[in-house]
Amino acid sequence: MTTDPRQAALTAATTPEPWDILVIGGGASGLGTAVEAATRGYRTLLLEAHDYAKGTSSRSTKLVHGGVRYLAQGNVSLVREALHERGLLKRNAPHLVRDLGFLIAAYKWWAAPFYGIGLKMYDLLAGKLNLQASRYVNKAQALARTPTLKQAGLKGGILYFDGQFDDSRLAITLMRSLEDHGGVTLNHAPVVGLIKEGGRVVGARFRDDETGQEHEVRARAVVNATGVFVDDIRRMERSDVKPMLSPSQGVHVVVDRRFLPGDSAIMVPRTDDGRVLFAVPWHDHVVIGTTDTPVPETSLEPRALPEEIDFILRTAAQYMDPAPTRADVRSVYVGLRPLVKAAEGTDTKSLSRDHVIRISDGGLITLTGGKWTTYRRMGEDTVNRAAAQAGLPERLSLTAGLKLHGATTQDLPDHWKVYGTDAEWVQTLPGANQKIHQALPYTEAEVRWAARAEQARTVEDVLSRRLRALLLNAQASIEAAPRVAAILAEELGRDQAWQAGQVRAYTDVAQGYVLR
Repeated sequence: MTTDPRQAALTAATTPEPWDILVIGGGASGLGTAVEAATRGYRTLLLEAHDYAKGTSSRSTKLVHGGVRYLAQGNVSLVREALHERGLLKRNAPHLVRDLGFLIAAYKWWAAPFYGIGLKMYDLLAGKLNLQASRYVNKAQALARTPTLKQAGLKGGILYFDGQFDDSRLAITLMRSLEDHGGVTLNHAPVVGLIKEGGRVVGARFRDDETGQEHEVRARAVVNATGVFVDDIRRMERSDVKPMLSPSQGVHVVVDRRFLPGDSAIMVPRTDDGRVLFAVPWHDHVVIGTTDTPVPETSLEPRALPEEIDFILRTAAQYMDPAPTRADVRSVYVGLRPLVKAAEGTDTKSLSRDHVIRISDGGLITLTGGKWTTYRRMGEDTVNRAAAQAGLPERLSLTAGLKLHGATTQDLPDHWKVYGTDAEWVQTLPGANQKIHQALPYTEAEVRWAARAEQARTVEDVLSRRLRALLLNAQASIEAAPRVAAILAEELGRDQAWQAGQVRAYTDVAQGYVLR
């Protein structure tokens, strides 16, 4: 067993000195805000109830993009901002973001010129940070890039470029970047109440889930960045507050790479329900999604509806040959979108993906909406507001040019690339050549690294977010759980009962990702 790093983080988090900025929530918006604050030199603490990117932030379509469909909706400012941020993120985290070609297949004579014009506008909005220019491809070129595209009636298509990334690995990279710049961050530390004095929010109470002990922390500014759960925190200040959000869920299925063996993704610009659908190569698998289904309440583990799975597979079958069936699905995952409420009767496809910042009468700063691509801009805007409200010294934002932890342009092999410059250190640990399961690329050394350097505390933390086993092959990840539990127990000083409990808990969660 190595020295467990959690106690040092807990001691640092519970210092009696007030923090400049306390961020509640360890997803895209919370981590972006905390890194922004820490790099400006503000004393920054982040508290995460479960684990970094546990919710929506680990369940995206894995794209760093401007949003082609937002352009079709006329939201030019959102697209321009997102394309700018896409370029910055590729520059600042080259180990996590890569260019990917997307093919819009044309089966009608008018389709290629119609979509081609729109995508030229997309290129122009990206300006000097554009990746590659979009272009027309003929039938033969389209099939060379996507050999499993349905050939009957195919005229050609439009090829355009966006970014692809690993969402929860970016979250872990931001957590490490926060630590690199003096911030303190703690997971499995749910906020259970806000501290108010004279009607102002001046801190929070949180529980250490590993001991059950509660602690108080104080801060000059408190930011609620809990994604689809922001209303829960807002109700801690005022129980009668009106909900901000109208959440919807997006479902994705993951299948083997043989269904999309080329070097490009497929983008369907308009499905039967008016959305776009992607089939995207990712970690030697293919992610297909997504849906947009309003949900009445939020959940940590939302589940796909049978009709959503059917919709994705039915739409994929219109473009792919062979097309995946239910039997081919390795994993199903669901993310909830924190869409800000609009007028009654507005469907969730039409709600804004812009981020929103609201400050309550008691000074609680709530950030919600947005998407991974614009996480940095969300953080910058939020810290500007927080610093002004708290009377902190005005300091320039540095994150537009900030290289994130591990950043490297070195071409590392297969899945090691997401570690960036840490990869060589991971490979010095025991088990670097021992896989945790034959159907997965991950090694025992990575489990040890997750515990020692990346704050992994549970089997789920490892198999779902430090490694992406749960999303790539849910059943294989269940089979790997006992070995992962044993390694974690060795690293963290846990007993056999803890291991057994971890395997049970993980299996319960992972069964929801297996398509029956």
